[in-house]
Amino acid sequence: MTFRFAALSSILLCLSGTVARADPPRIVGVTATHASMGWRFDVSIGHPDTGWDHYADGWEVLDATGKRLGYRELFHPHVDEQPFTRSLNNVMVPDGTTEVFIRASCNRDGWSEQTFRVPLRR
Repeated sequence: MTFRFAALSSILLCLSGTVARADPPRIVGVTATHASMGWRFDVSIGHPDTGWDHYADGWEVLDATGKRLGYRELFHPHVDEQPFTRSLNNVMVPDGTTEVFIRASCNRDGWSEQTFRVPLRR
């Protein structure tokens, strides 16, 4: 009986360290527009926001090396607005850059591993 209890305790201990991750925020569309003061990015995100305890809380613009060029913080859940679109203006992209990548984050699970490739056309 002691052996069964010890084995069960070990299994439960292992499982307690496992974090249940919901679907990551996903980029469903991006429009990039060049302007005199940099680039404007309109980013549409889908995420199963449940409220203040779990919602998409931001997205970033990265170059091909992973350097952050811009960041848009999202301050509240969008439970009834899915997918939703938010913009970021005046993102300075180095001359000669032909593509950037967008990555989203949620307040519970952090940054998504998926990026969305955005070709840039001047």
